[in-house]
Amino acid sequence: MIATAHVIAIACYVGAAVLAATLFARPVPLSIQRVSLVLAAGVLAHVFALATLGLQTRAVPITGLGPALSFSGLVLAATLLGVEWSAREVTLSLLVAPLAALATTCALLIGFVPGPSAVGVRGAWLLAHIALSFLGIAAFGMAAAAGAMYLVQRHELKAHRFERLFRVFPPLATLDRVNHVGSIAGWLGLTIGVVLAVSYSVQYREMNVPQLAWGIVAWIAAGSVAIGRVMRGWQARRAAVYSSVAFAAVLLLYVAFRATAGNGGRFL
Repeated sequence: MIATAHVIAIACYVGAAVLAATLFARPVPLSIQRVSLVLAAGVLAHVFALATLGLQTRAVPITGLGPALSFSGLVLAATLLGVEWSAREVTLSLLVAPLAALATTCALLIGFVPGPSAVGVRGAWLLAHIALSFLGIAAFGMAAAAGAMYLVQRHELKAHRFERLFRVFPPLATLDRVNHVGSIAGWLGLTIGVVLAVSYSVQYREMNVPQLAWGIVAWIAAGSVAIGRVMRGWQARRAAVYSSVAFAAVLLLYVAFRATAGNGGRFL
């Protein structure tokens, strides 16, 4: 049942991306509700899968490599759904929905073996760190996706190719706004997550150096973009480049650190 629900979620995420991609093939208006409903169905199936996993293991299903990857896919998809409804644009599904599907597929292939759990205040502390960190990463990923789309559309406009991308992609101002808000939200989420991680390590004398180092690197990457936008007046193109490159680097570091991390996956 857990595996089946994950497969349904993956199919819905891929389906949302395919629906968004139909704009490239057919010059017809695409219903925002249609893409969002498919994406929402995937999120609901994903929530059901993780809830069932939690009931079976009697633990919150966000520790351990498989559950953590599955949770990251869910957070990405849920964040995408919220952004699409608020911005009234579905083209971000072209980049973010496949990323959510990829994380969920990796989780399905790895298996859903939970990591060590903690109870009481210690458990709540640990889970708050993991949840907020993933929310921060999801927001940062949304900013990076918007930045990448901004760069592609800007290149096409400069090359005077106005037809297809100009019709499909949202306005540059919308992409810039999503990049701006996502960068700040990502940095705030990661700031709280890193503070909780460091304080947890000090309080309980338990530290996973590779994963903690990755969290700090992710925080620095998101913070550099957020500070650049808010305090240094970065223009849209520069922010788009930095956020896209920084998130790609953070993602690669996550894969490397998480695949080799010990301690049962307590940190991300």
